[in-house]
Amino acid sequence: MSIEEDLSHFELDRDSTITIGVFDGVHRGHRHLIARLVREARGVGSLAGVVTFKNHPITVLRPGVEVRFLTDLDERVRLLNELGVDFVVPIRFDRELANLSSRDFLTQLYESLRMRRLIVGPDFAMGRDRDGTLDTLPAIGESIGFSFESVDLMTDSAGVVKSTTIRNRIAEGDVSRAAKLLGRNFAITGIVGHGEERGRELGFPTANLELGPDLMFPGDGIYATRAHLESGSYMAATSIGVRPTFDDVENRTIEAYLLDFSGDIYGQILRLEFVQHLRGEEKFDTLQALLDQMDEDVRQTRDMLTAARSAAF
Repeated sequence: MSIEEDLSHFELDRDSTITIGVFDGVHRGHRHLIARLVREARGVGSLAGVVTFKNHPITVLRPGVEVRFLTDLDERVRLLNELGVDFVVPIRFDRELANLSSRDFLTQLYESLRMRRLIVGPDFAMGRDRDGTLDTLPAIGESIGFSFESVDLMTDSAGVVKSTTIRNRIAEGDVSRAAKLLGRNFAITGIVGHGEERGRELGFPTANLELGPDLMFPGDGIYATRAHLESGSYMAATSIGVRPTFDDVENRTIEAYLLDFSGDIYGQILRLEFVQHLRGEEKFDTLQALLDQMDEDVRQTRDMLTAARSAAF
């Protein structure tokens, strides 16, 4: 599908103020920019819009590079809409789009989305050979008919809030730090599939989560999580790894033991919200040592999530 086709689904009744980006994770830095976008759009009576990408541009610009998303497209659009924007336009980044000059691309936004103001972050660049920069965009905007503004990046005590930093924290299992950067707990959503049912045999029946191949998930270890099903939400102790006690080092799994729950949820959509890393993955010498540790993991999960829920009220 071409950019013209992607844009053709949107017909606006008035002018718009727009920002452009991947916005993976819709983290605190993104929210800082979107808040400015919405405030300025409201100030001039225009619509506030976000143009985002269905796929990550770097996978087209640098073939072979893999990017795991913090949020899938549906979740990204939902989070952006929650911030008060009037519309979100997902477009596919392909070679045709990569070869467009910034002027040509922005002209299409001007004509199709009635863009009259563009607001971006200070590290923004776009177009063929990155010809649209903070230095060149003001003149391009003046010639086409839109105004341009850049917004400083949000920083915290650890520096600039960026998606790459958050991915690194999650890969290391530091979901608590990732939550501070995101402004919410990191979560993954997938389908409950059939595993080897070892947990059931051990008295800890688990939901085996199947994710899309391009989605980020935390590093190996045991986590206190919240599991969200259509039927309700539950505390869950979640294991990510290769189950070294059973020498199953070839297959990485995501297994959630839902506390105080019984039932068949195969094929259902499960959302796991990661609250705290409990420990690293371990190889146990005996089955009983593993069971004792699983009991302890469940106890810690219950205590931690109960305390976290009480603190929220």
